[in-house]
Amino acid sequence: MLWAARSCAAGHDIDCYGPFASLKVRMVAEKKAARSARAEGLVVMPWDEQEALAPYAEASIDRLSMAGPLLGATGWIDELAQLVAVDTSGPEVKGCDALAALLQDQFAPLGFDMRRIPLEAGPVDGPRLHLIAARRNGRPVCTIPLLMDTAPANPHWTRPPLTLTRQGNRLYGLGTVSMKGAIAAVWAALRAADAVGLKLRFDPLLLFTTDGAARRWPGLRHLAEQRVAEGHVLWLNGPVAPRIWAGSLGSFELEVRVTGCSGQCGANAAAVAKPILSSLARLQTDLRRRTSRLPAPPEAGGGMLRPRLSVVSVRAPAEGDELPGCTLLLQRSFTAEEGYASALAELRAAVASAAGEVPGCKVESCVARRLEPVVDPDHGPNWSRWLRALSWGFGFAPTSFRRWGGAGGSAIGFMQQAGIREILAGGLLRRGQRLHSPDEHTTVEDVEALSRAILAYLADVPQIPDYT
Repeated sequence: MLWAARSCAAGHDIDCYGPFASLKVRMVAEKKAARSARAEGLVVMPWDEQEALAPYAEASIDRLSMAGPLLGATGWIDELAQLVAVDTSGPEVKGCDALAALLQDQFAPLGFDMRRIPLEAGPVDGPRLHLIAARRNGRPVCTIPLLMDTAPANPHWTRPPLTLTRQGNRLYGLGTVSMKGAIAAVWAALRAADAVGLKLRFDPLLLFTTDGAARRWPGLRHLAEQRVAEGHVLWLNGPVAPRIWAGSLGSFELEVRVTGCSGQCGANAAAVAKPILSSLARLQTDLRRRTSRLPAPPEAGGGMLRPRLSVVSVRAPAEGDELPGCTLLLQRSFTAEEGYASALAELRAAVASAAGEVPGCKVESCVARRLEPVVDPDHGPNWSRWLRALSWGFGFAPTSFRRWGGAGGSAIGFMQQAGIREILAGGLLRRGQRLHSPDEHTTVEDVEALSRAILAYLADVPQIPDYT
C-alpha cells in the first residue's frame, strides 16, 4: 500500500499506537502551533505547555527505558514520507527551498536553532542547501552530518520513487537508506527523549546538505573548510553490521580528453584510446601488489584493502567532430600512505607516457571528483559507548564486533582534514544493497533500531544497559 500521512487528531489511527496515542495527537497539535507562531513572528515553543516529568526524582525513573518504546509512536514514518516526497535528486536539486521549510517544521519544535549557510563561490554544479541545526545546552558537541541528495530515479523502479510505499515491514522510496531514513531515526530519537524528559550527554549539531559525495564539490567539504563541525562526528551512512569502522581509502576521478587527432593515429575512438588503456593496465598490475593498513570487510575474505584503478567509461567524440578522439573517465582509489598528490601524479604520468603513441593528438586531464581517506576514526574516547549503543539498538552481541575499512571514498574524510579525528559510524545499508538502487528500501525494524542506538548514545546516562 502507499503510505499516506494520517490524522491521529481525526481519530483515524489512534488505535495503532496503543497507549502512546496521546503523544501522536500532541505532536500534530505542536506542529500546527509551531507554524502559527512562526507566521506571527512569535518565539513560542510547543513544549512550553506540556506536562513534564521533572517533579519526579531522577533516580526513580529509568528515562532511557521509557523513551525506547516511544520511538514507534513518534510518527517518524509520516516524517520520512514527507522527506521522500521532496525531490533532492541530482544534478539539479530542485527541492532546496521545500526541503529547508520541511526540516524547519521537523526540528525547530525540538529546540533547534536553524540557519542556512551562505553559498560561497566555487566549482558547484547546481543548487545546493547547507542547513545547520544546533541545540546548545553547554554540553560537548556531537556533529551529525546528514546528506540529502540522491541519484535520479532510473526507469527500473517498480514503485513511485518519491512516494513512501509500505509493504509489510519494508519501506520503499528514494533515499530511504541514504540518508533520509537516518534523518527520521535521529528525529524520532530526539522526539522520544524530549517526551520523557531524558537529558542528553551531548549537544547534537546537525549538518544538512544537498550536495554529497556524488557531486564534484561535496557539501561536507565546504562545511569542513568553514570549520562548522565541532566535537566528534556520528556518521550514519554505513551498513547495518557489528562493525568497528577502521576508515576508508581515498578516491578521485580523472577525466582524460584526447582531441584534435590527425588521421595517422587511426580513424576511431578505440584506436586513439588503445595506447592509453595499455599504459593504464600496466599501472593496474602494479597497484595489485600494494596494500593499505585497512582490514578488508569479512565478505572480501580477509586480508587488507588495496588501491585500485578502474576505467569507468570511454566515450567517442561528439557527433559532427571531423577528427578522431575520445574521453576517458578513470577512477583511482588510494591509501593514506600514498596520498592524493602522489596518486594523481602517478596516474597522470601513466597517461602522459602513452601520449607519444597517439601523435598529433592533444591530451588533457582534469580531476572530476575527489574524496579524502579516513584514517583511524576509531581512535577516540567515544567509540566504546557507541558500540554499546549499537548493541542496545540492534541486538548485536558485544563479542560480534569486528574492525574493517571501506574501499570506497567518503565525503566524511574532509571532516578529518578539518581536524576532527574521531568518527563513529552506523547506518541502514544491508549487505547486498546498493545505495540509490531501483526499489531502494529499508525496514521499520532497522530505522527504529538505529534510532534506539542514537537515543542510547546521546542519552545522559552513566551506563548504557545491556541488550535484552
